[in-house]
Amino acid sequence: MLTQRTFLFTAAAAAVGFGINAYAARQIEYKSGIVFPEPKMVAPGKTDAEPPADATVLFDGKDLSKWNNGDNWEIKDGVATAKKSGITTKEAFGDCQLHIEFATPEKVEGKGQGRGNSGVYIMGKYEVQILDSIDNPTYFDGQCASIYKQSPPMVNASRKPGEWQTYDILFTAPKFGEDGKVTKPAYATVIHNGVVVHNHFELLGGTFYDRPPVYQKHAEKLPLSLQYHGNPVKFRNIWIRSFEPLVGKKPE
Repeated sequence: MLTQRTFLFTAAAAAVGFGINAYAARQIEYKSGIVFPEPKMVAPGKTDAEPPADATVLFDGKDLSKWNNGDNWEIKDGVATAKKSGITTKEAFGDCQLHIEFATPEKVEGKGQGRGNSGVYIMGKYEVQILDSIDNPTYFDGQCASIYKQSPPMVNASRKPGEWQTYDILFTAPKFGEDGKVTKPAYATVIHNGVVVHNHFELLGGTFYDRPPVYQKHAEKLPLSLQYHGNPVKFRNIWIRSFEPLVGKKPE
């Protein structure tokens, strides 16, 4: 039996539904008028660590032929160990997504900046620090995953010495005017072992040990470097991909 209360509830629901439908009928879809090109298809890797189809594989465990001074490093069992000197890619990059896996020495020797020290130099100028930062006091803007001498990581997501770690870095290169002044600073997002430690951090310039950060005008694309700091830091599975935003044609 339909009670008065049920009738009133049903009528109210119907009225609400009618109102929604009436609103939807009056609603006009917003269109920006911007005509975008179709995003191209890029096949992702089968796992998060595998390179997508458009990535440049810089080290796949076989050789360092895509690096200058690659012969200085030891390659064994799919792993490259830092020795003698730093290495620099033969190819130049600008805005990029970088994946790199590394392990500081399992045998703990030294302290502070002398323990498991290396670094990822994007464009050869902007360093994300590599360091054994487990029970190893040092200045915070020089510990593992710091933007060297500019910002500590938001948290210390380091693994134990000898364990494999990952960096996934999104980097936007700085832009310069004809007068050499910065028109747009560099930005970096760093994910360390799956943990965000820098979120769209604005770099203040190059990362230096002996002076404050400052920008110096440079090319739109420059090589990537890995530092040798006297410690046998290990590396594997290094890949990089360039990216650029889609630019649509605005209505006249």
